[in-house]
Amino acid sequence: MNFYKKRFIWRLALYLCCTILYAVQSVSSEINLPVLGDTSSSIVSPQQEYLIGRSWLKAFRSRVPGYNDPLITEYLENLLLNLATYSELRDTKLELIIIDNQTMNAFAVPGGIIGVHIGIFNYAKSEDQLASVLAHELAHLSQRHFARGIEERRKNASLGMGGLLAGLVIAATGNTDAGTALITASQAASLENRLRYSRSNEKEADRIGFQTIRNSGRDPRAVGQMFEQMLAARRHAGNQPPEFLLTHPITEKRISDAKNRILRLPKKYYPSNETYDFIRVRTIAQNTDSPMEKIKHFRYQLKNTYFNPDPIKYGLTLSLIQNGDYLEAKKIIDELITKDSDQFIFKYTSIELDIAAQHFHNAKQKIKELLKTRPTSFPLKYLHSMVLWKENRFEKAIKILKDLSRERPYDPNLWYQLAEVSGLAGDISGVHLARAEYFILVGAFERAKHQLSSAEKLLKEDFKQNAIIQQRLKDLVVIERRVSSL
Repeated sequence: MNFYKKRFIWRLALYLCCTILYAVQSVSSEINLPVLGDTSSSIVSPQQEYLIGRSWLKAFRSRVPGYNDPLITEYLENLLLNLATYSELRDTKLELIIIDNQTMNAFAVPGGIIGVHIGIFNYAKSEDQLASVLAHELAHLSQRHFARGIEERRKNASLGMGGLLAGLVIAATGNTDAGTALITASQAASLENRLRYSRSNEKEADRIGFQTIRNSGRDPRAVGQMFEQMLAARRHAGNQPPEFLLTHPITEKRISDAKNRILRLPKKYYPSNETYDFIRVRTIAQNTDSPMEKIKHFRYQLKNTYFNPDPIKYGLTLSLIQNGDYLEAKKIIDELITKDSDQFIFKYTSIELDIAAQHFHNAKQKIKELLKTRPTSFPLKYLHSMVLWKENRFEKAIKILKDLSRERPYDPNLWYQLAEVSGLAGDISGVHLARAEYFILVGAFERAKHQLSSAEKLLKEDFKQNAIIQQRLKDLVVIERRVSSL
């Protein structure tokens, strides 16, 4: 790393760490809604946590690229929702952010935000193992460890969210050494009693996360299995990556505790979720390796596997599509659909293949048929908008994307796509409005202001739209103040 890049990173860290305390005080002054019966609400209420978390998310998105795959997004959202219903969370409305990074990491941020590095699929061999990580993060949220820790570290409150943001940004953009160093420095600045409190949090999250796994009917052995795989990954790493950003140290003691909990439980068979195997292979097939290398990899696996070959065939199909080998890809995906006609992922990928091969009529027919049984499917609706876009039917594509953006207003990718299609349709005011929402979500506030101002000039005769834009500009001032305080 060159001198200027180092200087930028440490200036960023210093700025973030020095200003977070002001952010907490700023939000506290705006909202004062104590929750009866909540001993921590006198410090940071759930409403304040929500504001802090959403401000943090905008700052994070401004620095770290997200991972955009509607199918994987929906899968993780459904898994989180399922786990949340069996957890101790009072509010199960969560915001998922998937980071386009092949390292193993997941984290929870106050206000219901769960972050997942896509690389976690490389390590979680089953859905229950992945669920064990997510259940642990949900436990941190349900027990409000951030709010409970504020009292403990009042004098150093700036180190909490500031160090977390800076460390996550550096680690998520690939510089694990610098990220580790920064987080270590933040932790070293804390007193020993804070470290003990943190370990107490981890122990509590392990216990409650374990109970969530049990309540949801999942295999509790997966908790210890995932811990062991994390520990093995850490041992074999050349430059040790941050283990859950060093706030989740994986130790033999934690593995032992997880195994001891299982000893007290009756033995039971837990069937595996085959859908997870396809989702996992999908993340692997979408990595940055060349399609030809992945095709060779999956062909080799097919020749040497003694287990179910279908996930490998699915990975081969995706790699063939990426390489433009549409005929061979169609042959394999059709075989998979014939074998298991109920597997939605196969049918979804068949539509992706039709779009790639420009067989738009076939794609639309398949989407129409699948929407009969999955009328609320976000991935299907998104694919439908892409087909209409490819056919230059921009107005219809815009309608679908607008509907989706109302259902999922915090999804930056939807606003980005809406801006693109609006531009192709010649709807310039629509371009500015969609871009403004996209820039707000990714923390580019000056650009958002510019887009809103441009839309305002174009829509000056539309009093209703003008009033909406004026209110959005006022909202933006408040949003920017909160985020700049991070």
